[in-house]
Amino acid sequence: MAAIARPDSATSTAIPEVFFFDVVSADGTVLKAWTNDPDCLLDGPTVVLCNGLGTNPWTTPSLLRPESNIRVISWNHRGTGGSARPADRRQVGIDSFVEDAVAVMDHTGVDQAVLMGWSMGVNTMFEFAVRHPDRVLGLFAYAGVPGDTFATMLAPLHLPRFVARALTVNLSRTLALTGSALTPIARRLPISETAVRLLGHTGFMFSVEDETLAAHAIREFLTTPIDWYFHLALTTSRHGRVSLSKVKVPVAFVGASWDILAGARDMATAAERIEGASYTELSGSHFIAMEQPGRFQELLEDFLERVASGS
Repeated sequence: MAAIARPDSATSTAIPEVFFFDVVSADGTVLKAWTNDPDCLLDGPTVVLCNGLGTNPWTTPSLLRPESNIRVISWNHRGTGGSARPADRRQVGIDSFVEDAVAVMDHTGVDQAVLMGWSMGVNTMFEFAVRHPDRVLGLFAYAGVPGDTFATMLAPLHLPRFVARALTVNLSRTLALTGSALTPIARRLPISETAVRLLGHTGFMFSVEDETLAAHAIREFLTTPIDWYFHLALTTSRHGRVSLSKVKVPVAFVGASWDILAGARDMATAAERIEGASYTELSGSHFIAMEQPGRFQELLEDFLERVASGS
């Protein structure tokens, strides 16, 4: 396994420590990858996190707590969080993200692992499982669907799929064109614990357990230029449904009843199409890992035990 450098660890004592390192993907794009366990000291299993689009380590707080015995490895998407943009801006989207996941696993010497996906990372995770089945031990999906994600958005509004897809894709297209003007405004937003508390009353996000950590995660997210973020979003919107009949490993889905970015109903029906897959629905939003970190961790640990036992 290649050495992992430590110079970019988090500096605030209130923020869990994360260690960053560079990984070169297949097309030469340099990624900023990260882990909570650079020295492989934890006794628990290794999980490869395919994170939500443009998000960062601090959106899964339970994995970063000292009492968590799970080693997590992940990376920041192309052009976000210190990862470079590819030389060709077309080299983004789920296909590229699968290549990035392979590069991160190869760099860290992980031959096989349970993959965990959040939001658009669920697309990446399932696509990876279909293309590289020998490297996947199990799939843990939360607040995300295995393909055609934009058609499942706005689910609490009960819109027809084609309407939801048209609305969200066109909004993304508009923000990709206008985002450069909005980015300076977004970066100056005063993201504090109070702002997080107010956001928890909007319905987009519910109240979170750790407001300080959530504020840090949001500030990190807003460092990505808005036009680039929605360029990424548009490319991922083209990813269709994955053939679930090809998935032969244990699978667990965790949905959120009020998720407007990945429909819980579509997660439930995906679970029904995979033999032996489980589905759990929590009362929360797209950000259930921050809203209910204890319950989230329990579900993940139960799934990892299931994988380890072969049941």
